[in-house]
Amino acid sequence: MYKSIAFACAAALCLAGCAAQMPKTPPPAAAAPQLAADDSLYATLWQQGALEHDLVYSEVYRDAQSKLLRALHDPHWDALPKSERAAVRHGSLRGLKPAVVLDIDETVLDNSPQQARLIKSGKPEFDNDAFNAWIREADAKPLPGALEFTRYAAAHGVRVIFISNRPRDLTDATIENLKRDGFPITSEGDVLNLGTPTPGCEAKGSNKGCRRELVARQYRVLMEFGDQLGDFLDVADNTPQGRRAAIEPYRDWIGERWFALPNPVYGAWLNALDDGAKTPHDKRAAEHAALVTQ
Repeated sequence: MYKSIAFACAAALCLAGCAAQMPKTPPPAAAAPQLAADDSLYATLWQQGALEHDLVYSEVYRDAQSKLLRALHDPHWDALPKSERAAVRHGSLRGLKPAVVLDIDETVLDNSPQQARLIKSGKPEFDNDAFNAWIREADAKPLPGALEFTRYAAAHGVRVIFISNRPRDLTDATIENLKRDGFPITSEGDVLNLGTPTPGCEAKGSNKGCRRELVARQYRVLMEFGDQLGDFLDVADNTPQGRRAAIEPYRDWIGERWFALPNPVYGAWLNALDDGAKTPHDKRAAEHAALVTQ
């Protein structure tokens, strides 16, 4: 009997020891958080993380800088669209001071942090209030080459003028941002935001033609810079065909008088492909339909 009890106790102790040595089953892993899909993710990552992005901007501005003095010393050199120059009452270039005209967003200032905020928040669409709040922060950083080029132009007596479709009531914040970054701002007239009046010229929507004409009344425009066709000329028919037709007479100006910068995130180019679609599903369907496979 005692042997039976002793054996039972020994067996129990053995089982307890084995149980203590056996690995415990880990608790089920928590499900990974679901990240919202966003069509601008890769484009924004390219803006922020690709060295190639910085090289393209540096290349464009460096090339423009190498050509600026030639344009400055040629009294017939003018980068204003021909129809807009013709609309200026005194169409002659004689006596006009030299200037360069630049867009702001994604041309001289980098707004990709604001786009990254939208992606992380799961908001797929552009948020106007959020973007205006971003402008008020006045903390956008200069894009590669932009600061060096504009300072070079100013040092050679060329007025640097920014034409932007930012709201006019945010001009002070925009100027603060540009000055903080070191851009050569001399007066409020250096920034012509959306809504800037041009006597004798009625602007259509966000088109910049009237504001370019306003500049042209006092300046001979040596060069223009932007990330949209609308930064160079007004496009009446924003379709792929209409955009090609608008730029065709000025092909020789690209890289000489007009300097285009890449923006894969947003712009009229995307609206042209969307073909008026309203919902995200319809927009994506239109964009898929625009893909060329051969």
